[in-house]
Amino acid sequence: TPAMAQEQVLNIYSARHYPSDELMYGAFSKATGIQIKRVDADDAGILARLKAEGAASPADVILLVDASRLWRGQVDGLFMPIKSPLLEQAIPAHLRAQPDPNGGTAWFGLSTRARVVVFDKLKYKKSDFDSYEKLADPKFKGQLCIRSGSHPYNLSLFGAMTEHMGAAQTEAWLKGLVGNMARSPKGGDTDQIKGVASGECGMAVTNSYYLARLMRSTQAADVAVTEKIGVVFPNQSSWGTHMNVAGGAVAKHAKHSANAVKFLEYLASPAAQNHFANGNNEWPAAQGVRFDNPALQAMTGGSFKSELLPISAVGQNQTKVQQMLDRVGFK
Repeated sequence: TPAMAQEQVLNIYSARHYPSDELMYGAFSKATGIQIKRVDADDAGILARLKAEGAASPADVILLVDASRLWRGQVDGLFMPIKSPLLEQAIPAHLRAQPDPNGGTAWFGLSTRARVVVFDKLKYKKSDFDSYEKLADPKFKGQLCIRSGSHPYNLSLFGAMTEHMGAAQTEAWLKGLVGNMARSPKGGDTDQIKGVASGECGMAVTNSYYLARLMRSTQAADVAVTEKIGVVFPNQSSWGTHMNVAGGAVAKHAKHSANAVKFLEYLASPAAQNHFANGNNEWPAAQGVRFDNPALQAMTGGSFKSELLPISAVGQNQTKVQQMLDRVGFK
């Protein structure tokens, strides 16, 4: 019947633009018979579209790639809190939304990326950048490459720093970053890495999976870049390296909510979690998942201390952080 046919459909709004994810979608459809229809946009575009569509939205699953945007979607009431013992067991508490009054959870982290520092191996050593705080040291004036302060990846890092250090100290730190910039913020994280390799800057901030892509590349130019740089996972002796999270939620007005929950549970399965690690160089969010990614292993030596801040705490600092950025002139 038409009703039964409709049950075999899942509409996804996705900010994950990774070709390797197609294999996951295909595996899910093959295992369940559920046909996936996908709309691709960035995080901000997806949230704006959900607001504009309201109850008429066809979206069932929302996939976003930044902690602050997951938090914003929850705060704006765009997600349907769900109860899934499987997801609650698989995903650590700090990588998912805090339960609502009825016990439902608005979103779940599915993979993580470390916000690391890369540096010119000829000029510096790991101990020069073993904390995020050291990036603001005046002795590194004219050495820092970093993308826009208003980019979600940086907003999340800065929100975490605010939680750790307090607003006044974080603003002073941000002012120090501005003073140490080799150039005005521009480009993506890969551009920052290449800026270090070219000698334009001495150190840069990047998400780990951009570096892992270069490390796994067979292109001569990419190999040359990775040979010139070192990488640091900051704050191993304090609160740990900042981790951003990509995650998923069921849309508030989902017409196929059971299928949506089934899909999120699939993404937390060992097979899908291994795909996040091996296909897109992200760390699994689910507990106890083993994977074999040579680039991630080489970066860390096998393990590192990660930050355990609740995402809600980071998200709540976003407005405060943006005001700081404006005051210190961080473009």
